[in-house]
Amino acid sequence: MKRRRLLGYAGAGLGITTLGVLNQAQAQSTGVTIRSLGHTAFLFTGGGRRILVNPFRSIGCTEGLPSPAVPADIVMISSRLFDEGYLNDLPGEPRVLSDPGVYDFNDLRVQGILTPHDREGGRRFGNNTVWKWTQGGVTIVHMGGAAAPLGVEEQILLGRPDVMLVPVGGGPKAYTAAEAVQAVQVLRPKIVIPTQYLTSAASESCELDPVDNFLSLMPGTPVTRANSGSLGVRPNDLPSQGMRIQVYQYPRA
Repeated sequence: MKRRRLLGYAGAGLGITTLGVLNQAQAQSTGVTIRSLGHTAFLFTGGGRRILVNPFRSIGCTEGLPSPAVPADIVMISSRLFDEGYLNDLPGEPRVLSDPGVYDFNDLRVQGILTPHDREGGRRFGNNTVWKWTQGGVTIVHMGGAAAPLGVEEQILLGRPDVMLVPVGGGPKAYTAAEAVQAVQVLRPKIVIPTQYLTSAASESCELDPVDNFLSLMPGTPVTRANSGSLGVRPNDLPSQGMRIQVYQYPRA
């Protein structure tokens, strides 16, 4: 069963190469703007599309953050719990993706890859969907609330992304700093964006650790701290060797 699923994903992925060649010239000039909305919620704008990932309910670790319900064409959800995958306030009628699989939108292909949302094989918090797509010539992997090590199958499907968004704050539903480092070392992205860590916006009940715990385990890796919540990335901006870490300034309510 697992092998058939892998072959199905891989077969669907053959179309990505052709798709990328057809749109390479346009993609090279556009890039993507990545805007942090706090926690694991980000808005990706580029290639004529707005993609929102993981809108949340402002409670617990996100208590002091403004609503991430912004206009989008496509919304990707990694998990649906009380405080995650909150769709009630979204404006318009975006296409919502929440299940693993391959989704085609004209010149855009999105892959959703299943992983556990806890360290107990999903028995406590269910599953998490890791999202992979290429937008504006930049290949993005958003790990959502991954908490289990990446297996060989997941490594093959994810490949080496240009940008990897990875949870680093620990707690029962996401990678610890050390686990996040291991996932980064496996996929070797060009830009790492830490997500899901403790900030001053969190309530006292939040179980996350601060981002500095992760940064301390990545010595020698250049770190850029954004002065705002947005970062533009073009293919030519990507590091030619190694990787760098981009830390966002979270919005405040």
